[in-house]
Amino acid sequence: MNDSPAARKGLGADPYERRWMIVSLVLLIAFMVTVTIAGFALGFQVPGDESRVDPRTVADSPPWSEPGLRDLGNGEYVAYVLSRQYLYDPNTITVPVGATVTFYVTSTDVQHGFKLQDTNVNMQVVPGEVSKLTVEFDEPGEYKYICNEFCGIGHAAMFGRVIVEAEAGGS
Repeated sequence: MNDSPAARKGLGADPYERRWMIVSLVLLIAFMVTVTIAGFALGFQVPGDESRVDPRTVADSPPWSEPGLRDLGNGEYVAYVLSRQYLYDPNTITVPVGATVTFYVTSTDVQHGFKLQDTNVNMQVVPGEVSKLTVEFDEPGEYKYICNEFCGIGHAAMFGRVIVEAEAGGS
């Protein structure tokens, strides 16, 4: 058995310091577990850099020259949303309950945010990059989207909404 002072002190660490190292390690493990659960069990997504565009000409080239919702069939939709100071184009999107919508969002001018409330859609919108996230709308209602990156003096007026309509003949 080693009775050296270093062995008795835990390799020179004070007991108070050792407790804080243990607490820090437990917190790191808890954060890793939380992120893993959020990523796999709750379906959180990280927005991907889908493609690149020229922010000076993006508004003049398809599909961005006519932003909006496209029906792919079988309840699948894509929404092309163009961010510019101080508006989203389109600022209203209407889909039926059960629709799965893939959002493609880009900016023509400065960095914006795209936060779709009550969903897991939250992404930075950077000029020259197209961000992409998918969400399924299981509940009817109105889901507002807002710019959550300060983009200038008109930032507070930059918002839109997704209207999820109940099925015809439903309650």
